[in-house]
Amino acid sequence: MFAVDNRVPNWQPAKLPDSRTLEGRFVRLEKLDAFRHGDGFWAAVHGPGSDPKLWDYLWSGPFDTREAFDTFLNSRASASDPWAYAVVDQKTGVVRGSLTLMFLVPSHGCAEIGSVIFGAGMQRTPLGTKAVYLLAKEAFALGNRRLEWRCNDLNARSHRAALRFGFRFDGVFRQHQVVKGNNWDTAWYSITDQEWPTVRAALEAWLAVANFDVNGRQIRTLEELRAIPSPGVVA
Repeated sequence: MFAVDNRVPNWQPAKLPDSRTLEGRFVRLEKLDAFRHGDGFWAAVHGPGSDPKLWDYLWSGPFDTREAFDTFLNSRASASDPWAYAVVDQKTGVVRGSLTLMFLVPSHGCAEIGSVIFGAGMQRTPLGTKAVYLLAKEAFALGNRRLEWRCNDLNARSHRAALRFGFRFDGVFRQHQVVKGNNWDTAWYSITDQEWPTVRAALEAWLAVANFDVNGRQIRTLEELRAIPSPGVVA
């Protein structure tokens, strides 16, 4: 019995993700399948025009051969944690990347969006934002109380992405891990279920057709939209 009563009313453990496809306007998230998605995923992350900095702060890769990539892909696709999705372009059907729900702790209602591997063609586009939105929405629909995002503290791009998506900075675990022979200070971010309605409203407003001009440029930023109170959301 705790000295301070801080009970979670009617708490039930979160559910685990399943193989349902998560549909969006720009992309859909399909449960990663090594056979169906392998060629497209390889082309997105190792083909012509791929991002040379993509693998700098990932635990795996880059891969010198397709065989080595396929070993990674088969492991990723068959795992239950992380639970991996392929990001498929709704217009073209082309695989643009992959991301996962990972470090799943249903008993505490905690999950993480991680191992985000977006090809150059979807970085800094509505496709990337929609993919993260769809997975965050699914995480909270499964009953999670806390959604995490973590990155190497030196990874400036991941820091910016977390803040842009609406995650709050929680702090840094110094000398947390050794990855690829390098020290890894882990920066932690999170969104709680109490914060999610405001974050969700801003993401949906940003992704709306009305927020883009005829040339496809955004009219308002996510940061601007989060500053606008939404109907039914207490700021």
